[in-house]
Amino acid sequence: MVTSTANRAIEQQTADSHDAEKNNSSDSRNDGERRVNNDPRHTKQPRQNNQPRRDKRDVHGWVILDKPIGMTSTHAVAILKRLFQAKRAGHAGTLDPLASGGLPIALGEATKTVPFVMDGRKRYRFTVAWGEERDTDDTEGRVTQSSELRPSADAIRALLPQFTGLIEQIPPQYSAIKVQGERAYDLARDGETVELKPRPVEIHELTLVEHGDNGQSVFEAECGKGTYVRALARDIGRILGCFGHICALRRTLVGPFRETDMIPLEELEALCNRAASGEGSLADALLPVETALDDIPALAVTRADAARLHRGQAVLLRGRDAPNSSGTVYVTVAGRLLALAEIGNGELIPKRVFNLTGLTASPGRSNERV
Repeated sequence: MVTSTANRAIEQQTADSHDAEKNNSSDSRNDGERRVNNDPRHTKQPRQNNQPRRDKRDVHGWVILDKPIGMTSTHAVAILKRLFQAKRAGHAGTLDPLASGGLPIALGEATKTVPFVMDGRKRYRFTVAWGEERDTDDTEGRVTQSSELRPSADAIRALLPQFTGLIEQIPPQYSAIKVQGERAYDLARDGETVELKPRPVEIHELTLVEHGDNGQSVFEAECGKGTYVRALARDIGRILGCFGHICALRRTLVGPFRETDMIPLEELEALCNRAASGEGSLADALLPVETALDDIPALAVTRADAARLHRGQAVLLRGRDAPNSSGTVYVTVAGRLLALAEIGNGELIPKRVFNLTGLTASPGRSNERV
């Protein structure tokens, strides 16, 4: 069934996928680096040891990195882009440096499907340390409030319904929200206190998993786009009167991508080394581009219709096999992804055409997820 979320996503995906590439990996710089054009130390130097230039190539698909703690999402994208020698890459939803778990990274034509993943549900497992509230709402921050109180498991469980469903949430001071053109975390680092407005978010499920005597509790949450788990810990702690902050966070689900899809960085680097020596293929680490479109109906077309769609021309739908639905579909020809399109007024109108020439996922990767 076609959802309104899919319809909104296809209208915005051109801008969003460009933003993902621009913000995450279209530039080869890592975090904190800056270009200094007039500094001779930053001018182009000849290659040492006659090392050949690694040419960029077309790579299309998804890599679901099991991001390690301490790495930024931007840095993770840069590493994968280098490992695959990919021309284009971007991620589908920032994961904090202190968090581990699923970071979906889109390579090549998969960047066109980033909005569909970002609009999907996320699942987190997180630990809250009671007794202190911090300005970052996690362990990195400065203590702003403290208490000797510690909540009981019953008190926590009784409170969770207030944080389930559609709720209003104030983002953390250290967040990527823009305030008059500046990121909130930049203003916070400069010592400014900004008033961030509450935003509606949806918490589909919030469960207390463990509650020990060490002053910590473990939760699992499944939530929609834009939810800050750090803010959940902050707000629950405030209502309980004991304060709290996140001390561990792991993302276990992002849209269609599950924990079983994740690959650790060490494993990916080992695969890259084997592929360089001819003992494997990096295609084994890729999931197909269309994996991001699991919630969208697929429509197969003939080669003649595929040729029209590839040229950006609409195709008239008729006959008993014509779909009676409307909205967004992804189009295939001979089992291969061709385009994202809209069905309306008896026509199939292409919105995004895919060119999957280059390195793509191994044929068996789709079947592994069934």
